[in-house]
Amino acid sequence: MDGTVLVADDDRTIRTVLTQALTRAGCKVHATSSLTTLMRWVGEGKGDVVISDVVMPDGNGLEMLPKIAEDRPGLPVIVISAQNTIMTAIKAAEADAFDYLPKPFDLPDLMKRTARALDQRRRADPAPAPAEERGEQPSDLPLVGRTPAMQELYRLVARVMNTDIPVLVSGESGSGKTLIARAIHDFSDRRTLPFVSVSASDLRDIEGPSRVLARVRGGTLLFDEIGDIDPDAQARIVRMMDNPGDHVPRFMATTQADPKRAMEAGTLRQDLYYRMSGASLHVPALRERVDDIALLATHFLTQVEAQGGPRRRLSDDALEMMRSYSWPGNVRQLENAIRRLALTAQAGEISRAEVEAALGSQPEAEQLGGGADGETTEQLSGSVARHLRRYFDLHGNMLPPPGLYGRILREVELPLIEIALEATGGNQAKCADLLGINRNTLRKKINDLDIRVTRRRKLM
Repeated sequence: MDGTVLVADDDRTIRTVLTQALTRAGCKVHATSSLTTLMRWVGEGKGDVVISDVVMPDGNGLEMLPKIAEDRPGLPVIVISAQNTIMTAIKAAEADAFDYLPKPFDLPDLMKRTARALDQRRRADPAPAPAEERGEQPSDLPLVGRTPAMQELYRLVARVMNTDIPVLVSGESGSGKTLIARAIHDFSDRRTLPFVSVSASDLRDIEGPSRVLARVRGGTLLFDEIGDIDPDAQARIVRMMDNPGDHVPRFMATTQADPKRAMEAGTLRQDLYYRMSGASLHVPALRERVDDIALLATHFLTQVEAQGGPRRRLSDDALEMMRSYSWPGNVRQLENAIRRLALTAQAGEISRAEVEAALGSQPEAEQLGGGADGETTEQLSGSVARHLRRYFDLHGNMLPPPGLYGRILREVELPLIEIALEATGGNQAKCADLLGINRNTLRKKINDLDIRVTRRRKLM
């Protein structure tokens, strides 16, 4: 890389890491903990790329983006933030940020994006004037999550919201597909126009499409669970998309089924799939992002309190119980459970016993074992394969950041060793024997993976 990078972050460690990495890559770096200093550098014409945190001691990094665009048209700004909500990604996109990464960020990924920004800076013409001021927008969408899958989803939402390409949102029931579609509409250029959701019943006769188009009037048209719509109605949707009339709406659809498998099974017309999948977004199931459960639970408890309910919090044991639950109803089920617990709990702290009573018996989890070893391996590998395919799909036409092999092994290895240690009560000799590895190897992995070992009663 060749260029000057301006880094603004109040975390000294982050400034040091970025300065060292960018310098080794061939860049000149100016680092500061002050937005005032950053804006002075920008005004003086310094820097080819800006990397800035959002919350700084002397201001908000996102609020500085219009001023940077005014003073230095075309200067790329990469926003990094620990505020891991969809709003941060959307506001960064609305303010014409070059890119957005949540903290903690992957350093090779940030370096790759910085190199792309420097390359664009060299080739770009002066940027257009900043977009016109946005109207009032909701600031508390129930779409929160700091896991990598959700952060990538937020970035994709921010990228597609002001385009006109059709969007197909897939995910399990209760995962938030309609919320994603609604967010794309509410923060798009069509937000003042109608958002119309239609189902199979709205398209049951030949006049259905014309009635729907009359309602949407150039806004956003969402086909709810498109795979459940009968073939004749799907054919009407295809003709509607080909001939939408004078006021062309933004087309979106949701589906619980895997779209490609539904097409192969014949429940989703091939021509409709290819028209609708201009951008494909997958909303992960809650069990695939258990690290977001605490964040979501706190969000729902805060909502209850704001609506006049009692103040509650989850005990550590209660939260651990929730993390181990499979959540077949996903976020919707979690919200209902939290609201019920907030009203029925006997004290300010919700106990594990109360969570167990609210959730009832654990739904049968997906079978990973049973039968021959080959069957176990096949089922587990299939689950891993689906996860990896979704991970690659989330990156669209781009490859994931380098180092994928090591990251995937770490994601599997870390919970495997933690659970094995818990099962053996923290006894490393028994854990090594259970895993079938040398005790010294286990110790090294514990250190490398920064695993905290606690001696306690064995689970098995």
